[in-house]
Amino acid sequence: MAERRDRKPIANVVKGRPQDEPSFRARVYEIVLRIPPGRVMNYGLIARVLDMGRDAREVGRAMGAIPKGDSRNIPWHRVINEKGGCSTTKRVTPPDLQQRLLEAEGIVFNDKGRCEIEKYLWAPPEYEEETKNENQGSLFS
Repeated sequence: MAERRDRKPIANVVKGRPQDEPSFRARVYEIVLRIPPGRVMNYGLIARVLDMGRDAREVGRAMGAIPKGDSRNIPWHRVINEKGGCSTTKRVTPPDLQQRLLEAEGIVFNDKGRCEIEKYLWAPPEYEEETKNENQGSLFS
């Protein structure tokens, strides 16, 4: 397949995957910057809070696209999977870095590398209504 030369290359893009819009990434980062130490959000919850028709996988892609050397110090390690585990083993070195950073903030993991997500889950208070689903109830109760 011939490479298109009429577009400027975009940094932090995985080849063969669609690029998400910068405004989506910016909104993901705004939410993640607000997660307090010792608390976490999962990818799906961020997607629900943003309510932009995106899913957990797209939030994960945005998290993987944080520019190296970003001066905002986005706390990427506070975003985990819905089971309470870390999902960055193939993306960071050392592979247990995310878990170690969270443990330093007081989050306890079991032998399977999972935390009690209900205990540490955080969401922006002003978005609680958006994260409710009539069939599921609140994610925070």
